[in-house]
Amino acid sequence: MSPVDVAHVVCTAAFAGVERYVATLAQEQDARGMRVHVLGGAPERMRAELAGTEVRWSPAATPWHAVRGLLALRGLRLVHAHMTAAESAAMVGGRAPMVVTRHFAGRRGSSPPARLVGRLVTRRVADQVAISAFVAQRIEGPSTVIHPGVRPQPAAKQSREPVVLVAQRLEAEKRTDLALRMWAASGLAGQGWRLQVAGDGALLGGLRRLAAELGVAESCDFLGARADIDDLMARAGVLLAPRPDEPYGLSVVEAMAHGTPVVAATGGGHDETVGASPLATLVDATRVEDAGAALAALALDPGRRADYGEDLRRLQRRRFTVAAPAARLEGVYRAAVLP
Repeated sequence: MSPVDVAHVVCTAAFAGVERYVATLAQEQDARGMRVHVLGGAPERMRAELAGTEVRWSPAATPWHAVRGLLALRGLRLVHAHMTAAESAAMVGGRAPMVVTRHFAGRRGSSPPARLVGRLVTRRVADQVAISAFVAQRIEGPSTVIHPGVRPQPAAKQSREPVVLVAQRLEAEKRTDLALRMWAASGLAGQGWRLQVAGDGALLGGLRRLAAELGVAESCDFLGARADIDDLMARAGVLLAPRPDEPYGLSVVEAMAHGTPVVAATGGGHDETVGASPLATLVDATRVEDAGAALAALALDPGRRADYGEDLRRLQRRRFTVAAPAARLEGVYRAAVLP
């Protein structure tokens, strides 16, 4: 096996926001001439995302698998760990300086043993990166804020459909229940619009029941996990991002790349992404009547949606590219390898 400049470790067999971040970053680093190995993530999706590059990939659904994978790498210069399980694996098997990216707005460890491991990891970390200022303010220790970026997308050739899109995991922290309540309060179903929910998770059944209780089940399409999110975003009239404490919101930045207008809960990383636009529609998601009215006002104003979407597209291309964070990370890596 040829030497590796950096190994990205994410101890999952999933493909959500963190894994998308890792795959996109690895591709860009490969294009910049780095020798990159990724451990972890959903096998089929990771292979598909990394196809056509020199990035090597190995499964690492658990810390033990990640440790074994790291020990097998030759010439490893640096480990870049993502999330606590990967940090623990990198501490044991990395045999190289460790940089970590903090994806969540909280201190390491939810139990005494986990906090002990967190303290050990902290001592081993050469540098840590936070995906937003919101995260940086809520984690232990200093960090460098580097916003993840996405690739630009061509302008949509087809007309926007009367669809409000929610694209996220259906787990409690993502607050899809607030999206359904905002949708019900908006009255858009009576104007011929539909709500599409792309994603899967433990709350799917409960969300279906909530849609029925709110009287909007007939206007809601639960699409399940989808691999065509780009197509859905390119067609949607509005993207709705309901989580008030979203650490960053990569799907929001992807919507910006498509020129898709976004209604986002104020707070968290949304303030740093869509919130940078003077046309931003940020709402207090807990005040569902007001938030629903704001959603409807945007959806029913085609000219405003077009202007807002184009402003978001320009903003993404200026501030949230793939190349910019990769370049800044090179500086972090150099400092870690050659302190």
